[in-house]
Amino acid sequence: MSGSNDLGQWYKSIPPITRVWFTASIVVPLAVALHIVDAGQLLLYIYPIIKHFEIWRLLTAVLVHGLGLKYLVKLYFLYEYSSRLETSTFNDRPADYVFCLTFLWLCNIIVGLILPMPGLMVSMVMCVVYIWCQLNKEVIMSFFFGTQFKAMYMPWVILLFNWIVNGSFQEDFCGIVIGHLYYFLVFKYPRDFDGVRLLQTPKFLYRYFPNKRRSTSGFGTAPINRQESEDTESTTVRNRQVFGGRGHVLGTR
Repeated sequence: MSGSNDLGQWYKSIPPITRVWFTASIVVPLAVALHIVDAGQLLLYIYPIIKHFEIWRLLTAVLVHGLGLKYLVKLYFLYEYSSRLETSTFNDRPADYVFCLTFLWLCNIIVGLILPMPGLMVSMVMCVVYIWCQLNKEVIMSFFFGTQFKAMYMPWVILLFNWIVNGSFQEDFCGIVIGHLYYFLVFKYPRDFDGVRLLQTPKFLYRYFPNKRRSTSGFGTAPINRQESEDTESTTVRNRQVFGGRGHVLGTR
């Protein structure tokens, strides 16, 4: 009984937006595995979307994935790095995080239709991993066999690892490109080039997901100090590892 309570407490402790995404990413693959629904009805294919108006594919394409070790690793990345973003960079700013995920989702849909790439879970998760890593460049991550590197390189290490193990890197690479697009528009360009923020959260989202503090960054409002957000995240994160062990910010032991 106590194990059940612990699991319930852990689930409740997941940040709300991450919890919804995490739960959906479990329910959909399980529904496919139990033959409740056919995976072919959930993947991103342009013909049934246009011809039969199967618009749910636009959403389910980022949730469906075959069960197995690769799926569990991606599910862990989703939980871990989405939680980190939601409780640090986007802390108390749910509208901004909803908009972030919406932008990443839309970009994944566009890329998925062009390539084509019917399953988008891997790419979507990599977007979030990439953004967190770029906001915490100096954090030292540990990987297999005790190898260590700065967080800024972690997405590329994951891509290389998946290429060697699975023989494919397309989905990871797309996630990196899309994640970098968001990072550049929202963080890098305003900070490094003294430019205006090119991507801002629409005001209507704040009505549905109100901030828990006064600062907002919607159209017509001043953006939050992103450099301060990055510095806070980097200085508060001390122990990080790709799969949950110890790591440290460069220069801290």
